[in-house]
Amino acid sequence: MQANSQLILSIDNNVTTSTKKGKAYLIGAGPGDPGLITVRGQEILKKTEVLIYDYLAGERLLDLVPEGAELIYAGKMGGVKHTHTQEEINEMLVDRVRAGKIVVRLKGGDPFIFGRGGEELEELVKAGLDYEAVPGVTSASAAATFAGVPITHRDCTSSVAFITGHERPDKNETAIAWDKISTGVGTLVFYMGIKNLPSITANLIKHGRDPKTPVAVVRWASMPFQRSVVGNLETIADIVKEEGIKPPALTIVGDVVNYRKKLDWYEGRPLFGKRIVVTRTREQASELVSLLSENGAYCLEHATISIHPPDSWQKTDEAIANLQQFDWILFTSINAIHHFFKRLRKKGRDCRDLHGIAIAAIGRVTADILLEYGISADLVPTSFTGEGLAAAMSDQELANKKILIPRALKARKVLEEKLSASGGHVVIAPVYQNVPPVYEGTVLREEIKKGEVDMVTFTSSSTVTNFVSMLNVSNNEELQDLLKDVKIAVIGPVTAKTALSFGMTIATQPESFTIADMVDSIVDCFRTVVSG
Repeated sequence: MQANSQLILSIDNNVTTSTKKGKAYLIGAGPGDPGLITVRGQEILKKTEVLIYDYLAGERLLDLVPEGAELIYAGKMGGVKHTHTQEEINEMLVDRVRAGKIVVRLKGGDPFIFGRGGEELEELVKAGLDYEAVPGVTSASAAATFAGVPITHRDCTSSVAFITGHERPDKNETAIAWDKISTGVGTLVFYMGIKNLPSITANLIKHGRDPKTPVAVVRWASMPFQRSVVGNLETIADIVKEEGIKPPALTIVGDVVNYRKKLDWYEGRPLFGKRIVVTRTREQASELVSLLSENGAYCLEHATISIHPPDSWQKTDEAIANLQQFDWILFTSINAIHHFFKRLRKKGRDCRDLHGIAIAAIGRVTADILLEYGISADLVPTSFTGEGLAAAMSDQELANKKILIPRALKARKVLEEKLSASGGHVVIAPVYQNVPPVYEGTVLREEIKKGEVDMVTFTSSSTVTNFVSMLNVSNNEELQDLLKDVKIAVIGPVTAKTALSFGMTIATQPESFTIADMVDSIVDCFRTVVSG
C-alpha cells in the first residue's frame, strides 16, 4: 500500500472497518485577490475538513470550504497580539491530522517565502504525518504587478532580491548583508518593513545605494482598496508617514519603479476605489459583481432578495400537464426560466414538450438563457420591459390564444392586463417568489453613515423596496438624509419609478436594460463626476 493512501482497510470475521488517514495541505492563498489562488489550491479547499487560515488569506476563499468544516483563525498582525502562537498552530496541525482529518493551512502569498511554511512542515515530518505543499503568488511579484512596476526589465535590471523587513526579535545581529545587496542587486523588495522603513532606507544609502533611487510602497496589493505611494530613498519614509500607510505593505526599491508612470493599470481603472453596494440575490449577483470589479470597484454584497419556491405548485403543475393547450409562453426574467425548467424536469418532462408553442423573451439576456435550454425565442421586444413585451405581442393575433406566463408569485400585472385586453387568455404560473432575506440592515446602515458607500445599485423594484425596509427608516425624509452622499443606479424605468417613490435621486440609468449596459452607465457616471 502506498504511503500516502487515504484509506486503510482491515477485514476481521467478515466485518469491514475503515480508518481514514489524515493529511495536511499547506496552501499559498496569494496576495489577497481570491482569483489569484492556484487551481490546485481551489480543489483542495473544496474537500477541507479543518481550515487554519491567516490574516492575509482572502475571506472569499472561505466560501469554497464545505459547510461543517472546522474553521480556525490564526491571523497575525504587526503590533497586535497574535490569535495563536506559532507553537499552538503547529500543535493544532499535528493533532488534527493525527485524528484523520483533511487539514488545510491557508497562508497569504506563498507559504515558503517569509511565511514560516517550512517550520510548520518540519513539525509534520517530525510527527511522521502526510502532507503536501501548494505554492501561491507571492506578495512581492503581486505588489509590483498591481502597482504597474515590472519587477525586472532588461533595459533596467535583471536581478531581484526578496528581503524581510522584520527579522526575528531575538536575533543579536542582522542577517541581511547590507553591503552586498545595496549595490549588488537591481531590484529590492522588502516584506513587512513599514515599521523599519527609516532604518532600511538609511542602511541602503549608508552602503552605497544612490539616495535618489526610486521607491514604491504598496499596501493591500491586488485588493480593491490597494494604495501605492512613490518617492526615493531619501523621501519615502516621510511620505509613508504623511500618507498614513500602514501594514500590510511591501517596499520596492529600484529604477523599475519609474515604469509605474506608464504602466499603472490597476489603480487607473475607472471605478477604482469606489465602494458599490450590490442588492441582487446572491445567486444572481455574480455578473454584476464581476463587471464592476473588472472596472476597479469594491463591491459590498447586501442581498435584498432571497428566492424561494412558491407556496403552492398547483397552477404551475396544471399548466405543465397541459402544455400543448398553449399557443405562447412568455418569459419575463432569468429566474422564471431557471425555475420553470427545473419544475419541468421534476415532472419528468423537458424542452421537447414545448414543441409547437411560440416563445417570447423579455430581453436579449433572457433570450440567451433560453438558448442554454435548447429554446430559441420567437419574439424579443426592442424595449426590455413588460410594456415593451406587451407592445410587441400586440402585433400578433391574440384573440382566443392561450398564453402562459411563468413568473414570480407577486409581479406587476401590466403584461397580463394588456394581453387580456387584446383577447388573449392568460394563465399565470408561479415558479418562485421573492422573499426579503433574514438579514439585519444594521451593518449596511453604518457603512452608509460612515461614508463608506459611493453608490447603491438596484436591478428590480423588489430590491428597492426591500433595501428601504432593511435600513429601517421611519420616513422618506430620513432615507434621503441617509443617502444624501450616495449615488443611485437603476437598471430601467420600472425600477427607477419605485426608487423615485421613496424620494431617491437617480444618478444613472442605462438606455438598454441589461447588466452590462448598467455597468457602462455607472462607469460613465463616475467619469462625468471626475471630469466635471
